[in-house]
Amino acid sequence: MVAVVNDSCIKCKNCVDVCPVGAFHEGDTQVVADPDTCISCGVCISECPANAIAMDDEADPKWVEFNAEKAQEWPSAD
Repeated sequence: MVAVVNDSCIKCKNCVDVCPVGAFHEGDTQVVADPDTCISCGVCISECPANAIAMDDEADPKWVEFNAEKAQEWPSAD
């Protein structure tokens, strides 16, 4: 399971600050999570004041797909 951000995101970036692996990135309209980087620790969920983050097994499939698609747009760290 990985973290998924939905459109309730207010771009506060609390998730960015607490993520131990840097899985979150700021997009045009919201922050999104890279499913290939997320380690499923769940720290971000409790830090989100907008309740905009859930694990993928509890998230709307459209947001799972949205986060994965946006993650492909980021440059590789390699």
